[in-house]
Amino acid sequence: MTLFFLGIILLIAGYMTYGRFIEKMIAPDDRPTPAITKFDGVDYICLPHWKNMLIQLLNIAGVGPVIGVILGIKFGTIVFVVIPIGNVIAGATHDFLAGMMSVRNGGANLPALVKMNLGRRFYGIFSVFMSLLLLLVVAVFVNIPSQIIDSMQPDAPIFWYAAVGIFLYYICSTIFPIDKIIGKIYPIFGGLLLLGTLAMFVAIVAYAMREPWILTESEGFKAKMFTEANGHPVIPLLFVTIACGIISGFHATQSPIIARTMRSERQGRSSFYGMMIVEGVIAMIWAAAGLAIYNLFPEKMDMNANWVLADITKYFLGEWVGMITLFGVVVLAITSGDTAMRSLRMSIAEIANYPQKKLSSRIVLCIPIIVMVSILLAWSNVDKASFGILWNYFAWGNQVLAAATLGASAVWLYRQNKAGVVALLPAMFMMFIVISYILWTSEKHGGAIGFGLDLHVSYAIAGILTIFLSTVIRRLGKVKKDQ
Repeated sequence: MTLFFLGIILLIAGYMTYGRFIEKMIAPDDRPTPAITKFDGVDYICLPHWKNMLIQLLNIAGVGPVIGVILGIKFGTIVFVVIPIGNVIAGATHDFLAGMMSVRNGGANLPALVKMNLGRRFYGIFSVFMSLLLLLVVAVFVNIPSQIIDSMQPDAPIFWYAAVGIFLYYICSTIFPIDKIIGKIYPIFGGLLLLGTLAMFVAIVAYAMREPWILTESEGFKAKMFTEANGHPVIPLLFVTIACGIISGFHATQSPIIARTMRSERQGRSSFYGMMIVEGVIAMIWAAAGLAIYNLFPEKMDMNANWVLADITKYFLGEWVGMITLFGVVVLAITSGDTAMRSLRMSIAEIANYPQKKLSSRIVLCIPIIVMVSILLAWSNVDKASFGILWNYFAWGNQVLAAATLGASAVWLYRQNKAGVVALLPAMFMMFIVISYILWTSEKHGGAIGFGLDLHVSYAIAGILTIFLSTVIRRLGKVKKDQ
């Protein structure tokens, strides 16, 4: 229990100290923001600061800080250390830099930011990669909340009814101005999420005060936990399993949405860095809940994480409060899926230089997105293996985005004669994680892709490639700066 509380304290302290350090480096000022200079009443519009914060939180906090940590806590209590340290140094810094780069460049989306800092060659590849990843995100965030809703009614299968309803909502929230749907319902959703998370925190702490062992590694837990010996090495697998809460490249696709609705640059630290810290706290609470249920019932470590989630809410919160909290988790997924689709529409429009002020223009761009997501949904539900492949690609692709965003951020800082190392070091770590994961994973390691190399060989190659890529990033920052 000590590690759990120390982790939460570290997250809060990180916001007050390291977050302020990064803010001073960026130096927000009173220059007009894109919401003012590019106002269009659709994507560029001023929203209240509190509303921007809630929208950003719900945008970035998908199922990762819940389902991801329920899976990730199987690595043990090390998660209570990795989440706060990774969040403060890497994840929150990543979100803050991505958001402020966008604010300083007219609300530009991630592909445009990559083009500015990493060059045209990488931009083309990255744009395609990010677009494909966002399609996967939308499909995943239709699937998972639909599965959770379906689990609430085990006697009456309603998966496809839920999936169609959620996808229709995504389409509407993508097409209409941000203040018409997202801006109106997100405060309600945000309140529900925070109340559900608070209820789980109180329940877990109250239980742990009586039975402290539930937040330790019991013998039953140790017998089934993830270790290198049973094919689950902490590096790289933990950082692919737990993204949201530590670091997630998907967040960099969401920050430009808020960059286009901020009235002042000075709102950046609380909107970007701060909301990632809040997500870290959410992840810590659900990791504790996962550890507690696994200690009490070790056999659940073999179950689907969605079903474990339902069991957690019912066991610790009771039928009715548990149901409301479970719905709050559904909200997490839905409010990331809708803005993932919106971000994809915005990015494609920016790449194609296709104005989005007219409703008809937004509909035109949404039609191919709708078709492709529909195909992914149909394919991913053919069998369990199909969704596993979908999730696998989403998981490692998400961290590729994180490495690329941090690399672009490092170049951006270096070109301003600022300490780009704050972005370069976590970028190097994520490069190492992604490269070693792709080299190591294979079907025999439970992954859908990869070369299946020996783990330590993968480490060696990943280390060499990481040094090479980081050198390229450093030179990109220096060359442009000197010109």
